[in-house]
Amino acid sequence: MAETRTTALPKAPGTAPRAQIGVIGGSGFYSFLDNVTEIAVDTPYGAPSDSLFLGEVAGRQVAFLPRHGRKHHLPPHRINYRANLWALRSVGVRQVLGPCAVGGLRPEYGPGTLLVPDQVVDRTKARAQTYFDGEPLLAGGPRPNVVHVTFADPYCPAGRLAALKAARGRDWEPVDGGTLVVIEGPRFSTRAESRWHAAQGWSVVGMTGHPEAVLARELELCYTSLTLVTDLDAGTEAGEGVSHQEVMQVFSANVGRLREVLFDAVAALPATAERVCLCVRAHDGWNLGIELP
Repeated sequence: MAETRTTALPKAPGTAPRAQIGVIGGSGFYSFLDNVTEIAVDTPYGAPSDSLFLGEVAGRQVAFLPRHGRKHHLPPHRINYRANLWALRSVGVRQVLGPCAVGGLRPEYGPGTLLVPDQVVDRTKARAQTYFDGEPLLAGGPRPNVVHVTFADPYCPAGRLAALKAARGRDWEPVDGGTLVVIEGPRFSTRAESRWHAAQGWSVVGMTGHPEAVLARELELCYTSLTLVTDLDAGTEAGEGVSHQEVMQVFSANVGRLREVLFDAVAALPATAERVCLCVRAHDGWNLGIELP
């Protein structure tokens, strides 16, 4: 990375958006870019996982956010997901790519498999997963109404097509569709849990894909998940069970390849003004009670 500039987010009315596309992932996705601008953003929900890092990819302005912090100090259950998505929208982001490491729940989904899910199952326990809980954003401030968004299809169809096209363009045939089940973590699944997940017909298991998707929908953002299988989950393989070291080794071996796919997907996403998916109409008919950034 040739240069990183640090600044605070301007608060003047009418400030032009700084990015249109967000990528939630590790520093490996932006650390080699030239002229990256680091922006510290605060939100009504507290601080996001880290600063936003703005750079240009394929002629498009992208905001990168390290999901676990740049030093990977945040476990999945302690990530401030509401602040993360709010921060991205506040700088102009309207489409989000959310890569994550997962375990395969089927023998054919071994390490190195790229799966672009079309469904998600929430098995987390203690994560704030809505902006519309009737609690004021700030003391004495506006109070959001209770809103129930449609979530039957949790991922953006245009984003999924862009991700699939990008992977195929890099000779990495992806699995088109499947169910990501998200567990609380930070521990991995028991064999019984893993076998139960597989018995439901679910495809992969991870710890960070929820509540990102639903919070993005509540902010009318297009959200696309790209899951990289780093191991076979405990109920699928016969060894001692997955280890953190194994996960990191496989992810590190594939991060360059995944970065290429992500950047090609960025180039393939529709322009912000050309979005016609249901994501942009999540609030139709609702009085939110608050103003979104």
